[in-house]
Amino acid sequence: MGKNDEQLKVPKSMQSDGIDVEYSEELADQDDREAQARAAAADARAKKQTK
Repeated sequence: MGKNDEQLKVPKSMQSDGIDVEYSEELADQDDREAQARAAAADARAKKQTK
């Protein structure tokens, strides 16, 4: 490992458990809908920034 490799490690608290969960609009609650809206807004900002 190089000197900068330590900075690239993801903290254990932020690591994925590897379980892929499918999103279901039918089962979504208000928090899920807000998270989806935030994700869509972030995607739009990222797409706009790369142009």
